Amino acid sequence: MGWLYMQRGSLGGHASASAYLDAQFTYERALDDGGTTGLRVLASSCPQNRVYYAAAQVMTNRQGGEIIAIICLVRWNPHDREGLVFGYKDMTENMGPYEAECPAAILDLLTATENAHALDWRRRCRASLERKSRKLADGDRIRLSATITFTDGHEGSEFLVERRGRRTVLRDPTSGRGYRISRLMQRDWTIVPVTRVHKTRFC
Repeated sequence: MGWLYMQRGSLGGHASASAYLDAQFTYERALDDGGTTGLRVLASSCPQNRVYYAAAQVMTNRQGGEIIAIICLVRWNPHDREGLVFGYKDMTENMGPYEAECPAAILDLLTATENAHALDWRRRCRASLERKSRKLADGDRIRLSATITFTDGHEGSEFLVERRGRRTVLRDPTSGRGYRISRLMQRDWTIVPVTRVHKTRFC
C-alpha cells in the first residue's frame, strides 16, 4: 500500500498521529453470514512521530484471536502549505518491514507465528533493543564494525568515550579530537578491553 495523506479535518478530531492510527486499526465489520470481523489495538507507540508500532488483536465474532504487529511509516507536518498535515504508509510484520525498533511492551503481546518475515522482523527488533540497552562508561574504548568518514575528512572506527552528563563525546585515540555519531546506541560496535591505570596511594 502507498502513502495516504490528509488534511487536519480528516483526522477525526484526534490530536496525534498515534491516536488517529489507533482508531483506524480498531474496527468491526459485519459479514454476509451475520458474523463480524475486525481488529483491536491493544498497545501502540509512535516515537518522535516517525514510525508507529502497534499490537493488534484479530477479532472474529467479537472473540479475540491472534495478536499481530502493525507498522506505519509516519509523516507529520502541521505547517504543510497545502494543508496535508499527516501521511502514513501501513504494513504488517508479515511484510518484513525495514523499521525494526518496536518497543518490548508491544513485542511481548504478540502471539506465536510461523511466518518467516514476521519472525525475522521480531528478531531484528529484539536485537535493536539489546543494542540500546548497552552501557557506556567514561573512558571506554569502542570499535565500530565499519569505518565512518566525518565532515572534516577524518576516517575512524575506534574512539574513546567521554561522558559529559547525558552527553557522549567520542574522541579519536590519536588526535584527541571529539566527534558525535548519530544513533550511536543502535550501531554495531564492541567495547575494546583497555588496561586502566589506577593511582597509587601511600598510607
